Amino acid sequence: VAHCKGFFFCGQEPFVADEYIERLAWRTPGGGSRGGEAFDPKRLLEEFVNHIQELQVMDERIQRKVEKLEQQCQKEAKEFAKKVQELQKSNQVAFQHFQELDEHISYVATKVCHLGDQLEGVNTPRQRAVEAQKLMKYFNEFLDGELKSDVFTNSEKIKEAADIIQKLHLIAQELPFDSLMGFCCYPLSSPGKYHDLECQLIQEFTSAQRRGEISRMREVAAVLLHFKGYSHCVDVYIKQCQEGAFLRNDVFEDAAILCQRVNKQVGEIFSNPETVLAKLIQNIFEVKLQSYVKDQLEEHRKSDAEQYLKNLYDLYTRTTNLSSKLMEFNLGTDKQTFLSKLIKAIFISYLENYIEVEIGYLKSRSAMILQRYYDSKNHQKRSIGTGGIQDLKERLRQRTNLPLGPSIDTHGETFLSQEVVVNLLQETKQAFERCHRLSDPSDLPKNAFRIFSMLVEFLCTEHIDYALETGLAGIPSSDSKNANLYFLDVVHQANTIFHLFDKQFNDHLMPLISSSPKLSECLQKKKDIIEQMEVKLDMGIDTLNCMIGQMKHILAAEQKKTDFKPEDENNVLIQYTNACVKVCGYVRKQVEKIRNSMDGKNVDTVLMEFGVRFHRLIYEHLQQYSYSCMGGMLAICDVAEYRKCAKDFKIALVLQLFDTLHALCNLLVVAPDNLKQVCSGEQLANLDKNILHSFVQLRVDYRSARLARHFS
Repeated sequence: VAHCKGFFFCGQEPFVADEYIERLAWRTPGGGSRGGEAFDPKRLLEEFVNHIQELQVMDERIQRKVEKLEQQCQKEAKEFAKKVQELQKSNQVAFQHFQELDEHISYVATKVCHLGDQLEGVNTPRQRAVEAQKLMKYFNEFLDGELKSDVFTNSEKIKEAADIIQKLHLIAQELPFDSLMGFCCYPLSSPGKYHDLECQLIQEFTSAQRRGEISRMREVAAVLLHFKGYSHCVDVYIKQCQEGAFLRNDVFEDAAILCQRVNKQVGEIFSNPETVLAKLIQNIFEVKLQSYVKDQLEEHRKSDAEQYLKNLYDLYTRTTNLSSKLMEFNLGTDKQTFLSKLIKAIFISYLENYIEVEIGYLKSRSAMILQRYYDSKNHQKRSIGTGGIQDLKERLRQRTNLPLGPSIDTHGETFLSQEVVVNLLQETKQAFERCHRLSDPSDLPKNAFRIFSMLVEFLCTEHIDYALETGLAGIPSSDSKNANLYFLDVVHQANTIFHLFDKQFNDHLMPLISSSPKLSECLQKKKDIIEQMEVKLDMGIDTLNCMIGQMKHILAAEQKKTDFKPEDENNVLIQYTNACVKVCGYVRKQVEKIRNSMDGKNVDTVLMEFGVRFHRLIYEHLQQYSYSCMGGMLAICDVAEYRKCAKDFKIALVLQLFDTLHALCNLLVVAPDNLKQVCSGEQLANLDKNILHSFVQLRVDYRSARLARHFS
């Protein structure tokens, strides 16, 4: 077993002697590992000895195999090393041959270059001499006046003829005319033949363009590149490109399509495609677009300002959009400046006085919208106060001149129209859009401010402010019966309109002036408008006097003296008086109306003022009657109902006042012995004693000695 320790079987787990012996004993009969089987040590020993012998034989066999493999490996290693040495020697020989070949190639190449230089030195003068000879031959033909060479008579060789004439023309121009040679060469230096050939080339280019032969056009253009008429060739190309290109009504779309088509083609024809394309675009702008814009604008320039401004905005927008599309093409280095100059050249005469036309149109259009509205109402506008904010505040402080002039009956008309406001805001919105597009960037804030001033004048002053003034003038006096309080309707509509005005201020004006000094001016102007309107709304607080007056009429008409001093104390069937029911119903309607007419802090301010006046009215009203015990209970019920109504105000001060009034009414029914205790309660302890006394005096039994003694 000791010889087998550490032995591995191929493909199995590492050999563990203890486990192996245990398995061997288990398999051997008499090994003692199986239950119920007698242990036979001799048999087990015999099995172990036999197995050890088998393992030894196996070990010897494997060892011989290992030795054989090792010998074979050593032999192959020696053969491989020998083969590698042979390959190294062969590589060294090949490398030496390569170096020798490289040196030989370098030597031959040097010889070839030298030979080439010598051949070029000989061939170049020879070629020049041949060319000079040919030129002299052609020169003689020109002197004789008979062009016999095939290059001049064959129309298919016009390219070669052009090259020859161009060279002869340049030579002739360099010779002085007063010399004999110069005199003889005059026919070549004169524009005759040169011009004729130039015309032939341009005609050939034109014909090739009509046939759509791009390759022929490219050849002729390359020849004409050295002629003076090359620019004329470009002009002909541009002219023919535009033939049939502007057949639809949309000249801008036609121009874009034409430029896209030419952009794909021009690079295949001309050596300077960006210059040709730029010249085409310049021609389109200066001829087609300028003529089209002039026809569209001059028709309405003096007769119809609205249509003129719409056309100007539309044409300028479409032109700039076309320019944006053309920016995709290669037009040279500074294509942005190039296109901007073209646009400016078309519109400069119209943009110089644009804002004056805009303001004039906006003024007349706004005035017409307002006048049409007032005419539909059969209303003749009256003059209104023109004082500033300080004057309004002074009138508010003194509460004089309210209403402004004689009171007028508006018949329930607020003189505010959502349709008018929408029309004015729409006109101004379009004006802001045109201003943004058509104004020079340096003039944009100033022009936007002028448009804003027009909006303020006609929307805020001529419409909202006039409606407020008219509403103030229509406020009835406090002693009017059945007065209709339309001023709150005016306030409600004015508030809604001003929100629309403020939205346009933020959405359309602010982006135009946000980074300029005009921003502060606009904000200040808006602030002044708001303050002026708030002052007039404060002046309209007199509407509350009318409300209180209406409530007084209700109380005077509905409240009876017998309500609080019934003839039959034991037969009172009502929970609260009819006057209380009608007053509470009226108050709830007015509270709802105030909430619907105003927003923000204005609601709480007006409701607080209304609630305080409501409390004062009820307080003074209760002071007018004498109260029996049952009448006092009814008064408490009335005040409890008034207090419920006061909760609708959602103003803490108003509710506190009615809580105190309710506590005061308890003095009308409390037993004489408890008067002092009630008066020292939490709600009445801080009140003036005269107020408490005034309520106690309203009791029917006040003059009794007992009550007077308890209260003193």
